[in-house]
Amino acid sequence: MSDYTMTIGGRAVAAPRTFGVINPATGEVAEQAPDCSREQLDEAMAAARDALPGWRSDEDARRKALHAAADLMFARSEEIGRVLTLEQGKPLQDATMEVVGAGVWLKYFADLEMPREVIQDDDTARVEVVRRPIGVVAAITPWNYPLLLGVWKLAPALLAGNTMVLKPSPYTPLSSLRLGEALREVLPPGVLNVVSGGDDLGAWMTGHEIPRKISFTGSVATGKRVAASAAPDLKRVTLELGGNDPAILLDDVDPEAIAGKLFGAAFQNNGQVCSAIKRVYVPEALYGDVVDALAAKAASAKVGDGMTEGVQYGPVNNRPQFERVGELVADALAGGARAAAGGRPIDGPGYFFEPTILADVADGARIVDEEQFGPALPVVAYRDLDEAVARANGTHFGLSGSVWSADADRASEVAGRLECGTAWVNTHLALAPHQPFGGFKWSGVGVENGPWGLYGFTELQVIHRSKL
Repeated sequence: MSDYTMTIGGRAVAAPRTFGVINPATGEVAEQAPDCSREQLDEAMAAARDALPGWRSDEDARRKALHAAADLMFARSEEIGRVLTLEQGKPLQDATMEVVGAGVWLKYFADLEMPREVIQDDDTARVEVVRRPIGVVAAITPWNYPLLLGVWKLAPALLAGNTMVLKPSPYTPLSSLRLGEALREVLPPGVLNVVSGGDDLGAWMTGHEIPRKISFTGSVATGKRVAASAAPDLKRVTLELGGNDPAILLDDVDPEAIAGKLFGAAFQNNGQVCSAIKRVYVPEALYGDVVDALAAKAASAKVGDGMTEGVQYGPVNNRPQFERVGELVADALAGGARAAAGGRPIDGPGYFFEPTILADVADGARIVDEEQFGPALPVVAYRDLDEAVARANGTHFGLSGSVWSADADRASEVAGRLECGTAWVNTHLALAPHQPFGGFKWSGVGVENGPWGLYGFTELQVIHRSKL
């Protein structure tokens, strides 16, 4: 029997069945997770609904609970981090920092103000605009950062006075189950319920009658299905979906000076980051130097089991994604691209792929036009900057992007022309709890983080008090 339990109404709950969770470093089942039944989901939703009146009525208690939750994340970062590495594959130091990051986000929201706005106060009336909780939130999280992205949802949702049912990806349910187990100590029963299961469970959640809000992070295709499922009941939605983030290098960059930052932002979490650099546009005169500098970084990267000390990059998380990365790389090579570094799966067990830099590739190749979400980076040459910006924008995606130059003012002007939610200058993947994060076009609906993310878990209410 699995020792991982769901959290429903503050209780540890097993399921009638379990499913295997694979360690991507071995390709073998490492643990069993509970497979939530439809009846148990009904219980979780009812528990969240029943906990709502008490939870939303005491803001001070909510803030204290979020601080206590953050302290638990700090105290148990290595313990939960080991579970995260086992199921996700990322190096243990990165997994531990993800747990710490969850604590940082919890602390930020625990102290974030929710002001009441007085928009009129005269002889006739006092009119206030206040923010009220929406109700029960159904949260569905992906497998790349299951714990941190779960907290991106639960911290603002709970601060606003909502309650939640959280479902992690079936590839990485264990760390979220551990989160639920830990937070039973500091949250009233029913405020946070954590269930695990496959795609059917996600569909049951989005179509369930109790939630009034769905917060989803994942693929564009699944996000569209979530939106369609929410529409008949007019559920509110926040959708953080995919990205195909461009990095545009201007003609005054020093390839050696920026190669490390570019490589780090493209290959963080083995490239499995929605807002990582997915394609690099380089002036023709600098193209060879940039390719060589990035290839050197890839060749020296240490890939292996995330539990092994000194490993920088673990495996791809799951077999379907591993096969997709291989397919996109093979397609590019068959179309005339050159692997300046990598280009192949690594022999042996597990889902390991060589850090890959692809040269002599252009728009139209699948790995440039699609989101690879793995350890392979295409480098594309350009002659005209306006053309490069148009090519960078010529996609359904619009999550983020970056511009690199010795002249930050010039780069900022170009960054302002990118059609994306976040445009960085001389950096990439600079995320913070106070900074809104969301996408244009198919990359999402709404934002997370900062007061703007908090507001997404509220409804506006006008309190109009007549003085006549």
